[in-house]
Amino acid sequence: MPDTTAPTDPVALTQALIRCNSVTPAEGGALVLLEKLLSGAGFACTRVDRGGVANLFARWGDKGHQRSFGFNGHTDVVPPGDEGAWTHGPFSGDLEDGVIWGRGATDMKSGVAAFAAAAVDFVRETPPEGAIMLAITGDEEGDAVDGTAALLDWMAAQGEGMSVCIVGEPTCPDRMGEMIKIGRRGSMNAHFTVTGVQGHSAYPHRAKNPLPAMARLMDRLASHELDRGTAHFDASTLAVVTIDTGNPATNVIPASCRSAVNIRFNDTHTGASLTGWLRQEADRVAEEFGVSVDMQVKISGEAFLTPPGPLSDLVSKAVAAETGVTPELSTTGGTSDARFIKNHCPVVEFGLVGHFMHQVDERVPAGQVQELKAIYTRILRDYFA
Repeated sequence: MPDTTAPTDPVALTQALIRCNSVTPAEGGALVLLEKLLSGAGFACTRVDRGGVANLFARWGDKGHQRSFGFNGHTDVVPPGDEGAWTHGPFSGDLEDGVIWGRGATDMKSGVAAFAAAAVDFVRETPPEGAIMLAITGDEEGDAVDGTAALLDWMAAQGEGMSVCIVGEPTCPDRMGEMIKIGRRGSMNAHFTVTGVQGHSAYPHRAKNPLPAMARLMDRLASHELDRGTAHFDASTLAVVTIDTGNPATNVIPASCRSAVNIRFNDTHTGASLTGWLRQEADRVAEEFGVSVDMQVKISGEAFLTPPGPLSDLVSKAVAAETGVTPELSTTGGTSDARFIKNHCPVVEFGLVGHFMHQVDERVPAGQVQELKAIYTRILRDYFA
């Protein structure tokens, strides 16, 4: 019989999760493994699958309790790439010289293992007056349409609510404990197609060349200063990521040209306001050059901020107590599922050092995973004190 009084080992749990081949959107057995662990500790578990994506909701304590603490994370991972280039197999979960190897070791099966282990041991050793909820998705590295968003939709329909939430993504640039994310920039992509009239390059007056129009449009967008930053955010950025005609012939003026830009924006803007500006610039170029400009926009997430306050203070104190490092409150980086949770409750992100995420030979020091569990445990203890 297993020893049910022994502390839950987050390192062994990380290894077991890595061995689940859960390249997004495959579940790979990772949520099955977690459901077994959490159910055995008295958590009420529900699979919230939608659109072919597997998700898991687990709650310890009474439904609807006024004090409820939530954790969010994902068990899906990006593809491993060339498996032959790995020192240890990407799904080996090997532990060698104090380092755990494999896809998801950093992003973010270790984070899920740390908060699951902390929650299991906490409710067993010091059952709190309140509820603890874990919302774990298999769709963070994919389209993120049927992952955390599906869990939050289901929670709303069921009357389930988190008072506060921590997302366990890697947040520390170089050393454990140095950064907490209290918000994220918004992200959006815009695709442009400029259409003119094809013709012979020796007779340009008989054609309408889309390339000068596209070059002018991209220059105007890339040269424009969106802002100079705000109290909690760096300046917004726009990157031209592709310009393409698909034209191999030097004696042909092509009929059309395509491009795309990515914008990472702060709380000065919204996706809608930036879309309006892009459309205005596109229309201006279309009129100047006598071409048509089609634009398609996808907004991945809006900028958001959880202002410094009780939640960030709680996490900061726990991090400092366990690591001796006072964390910086930051909004840097890309997007995360916190962009969905911010509409549900106050949310911050804290996790491991993210050096090797998405790389060949992804790995994490086992000591960091143990340390992260200790930080999450202290946060739970202080929250329910």
